[in-house]
Amino acid sequence: MKHSVEEITLRSGAKGILINIPGASVMSTRIQFRAGMMYAKNKNVYEIPHVVEHLAFGANAKFRDEQAFEAEFTKNGAYHNAWTSDVSVCYEAECADFEWERIMELQRVSICEPRFNEEELKSEKSNVRSELTGYMNDYYRLLWPKVQQAVGEDILDISERIKTISNIELKDIREHYRRTHTAKNMLFVVAGKIRGRKRKIMRMLESWNLKEGEKFEIPVADLHTSEAVSIRRKDASNVTFGFSLVTPRHLEPNEVFAMNCLNHILNGTTNSRIFGAARKRGLVYGMGSSVASNANSSYWDFDGEVNVENAEELFDLIQVELTKALNGEISDKDFAAAKSYALGRLQMGAQTVGQIADYYADGYFTNETIEKYDNMANLIKSIDKYKMVELAREFAGSGIKGFAAVSSTDKAFIAGLGSKLEF
Repeated sequence: MKHSVEEITLRSGAKGILINIPGASVMSTRIQFRAGMMYAKNKNVYEIPHVVEHLAFGANAKFRDEQAFEAEFTKNGAYHNAWTSDVSVCYEAECADFEWERIMELQRVSICEPRFNEEELKSEKSNVRSELTGYMNDYYRLLWPKVQQAVGEDILDISERIKTISNIELKDIREHYRRTHTAKNMLFVVAGKIRGRKRKIMRMLESWNLKEGEKFEIPVADLHTSEAVSIRRKDASNVTFGFSLVTPRHLEPNEVFAMNCLNHILNGTTNSRIFGAARKRGLVYGMGSSVASNANSSYWDFDGEVNVENAEELFDLIQVELTKALNGEISDKDFAAAKSYALGRLQMGAQTVGQIADYYADGYFTNETIEKYDNMANLIKSIDKYKMVELAREFAGSGIKGFAAVSSTDKAFIAGLGSKLEF
């Protein structure tokens, strides 16, 4: 979808981007605060941002409870959601174009004028506990926090997070909200039919009655390598694994695309060099790799599930193929095919207002950068195979690596698998 992007700064200190999509029938918004887990006042109430997020659509200045607010918000089909990460608490909404003003006002009320109360706090603490308890049965949810801890990130794992919920009191909720939900700590993305409405949108956002506050910095972790982490589950019928190779810097968009090309070559299809070869040998039903970049570091992640009897052979294959890639043993044909795939996926990735909003929000909320979508095709075409290999070597040579696995096997077996991840 054709669109244009403009960054604006409000008098309140809030910053954001307006994405004009001519003819759009939908308006989509993302409101982000640096208010995630790392900004909890201490580890004893670590889960407090998650509970604040759950309370976001509860009682406020105009509605007595969540049910009343929900009925009004969704009566014409509008959608809202919120999510929490280590860094962010983000509120999202999407609505038909004809009611964008009504929905934006409801967002203002819910975000700026909450009425936290004991009854809803008790309910949402229970709901958060249920959510996290459910994650204990999702082995990927179990292992990735362990990988993060293994490389030095200052986070809690799922079981540790659950233990903090009972410590959260109403005064903690109000303190965290007042400290983090401020104008200067707010970023936003508004996508839809903006032309002719820009001033009105700005006036509405200026009316958001938040304190000025301060812009929070994203802490820099002391990253390092540690031993393989074994999470033993007696009922685990196979080995669910994940490992990260980390470089302590942010990747530029062209570098992310380059690593995505390598991931496609290694794990993208049943013709790929790790996943495809493993499938052909009958070693693994599914595995993959991806790259993610935040403000201060970037992660080359691999994960999958493998039967115990096939695990060593799979990890031998991973070691062999990654070593080949690091040595530059990638054919021009495979590299060209990966770039062609990336171009196709790019064209498919901007078909809706929500997709466009998500694309810009990802980079903007990370480090306030705006990379125009129209530039992406040229960036992909400009990717150099040798630069891609250099990036892979940077990840592998950083000295920062984490590996964790969930299985019923002993720690020595998992450590043995981890020992094969030397390149």
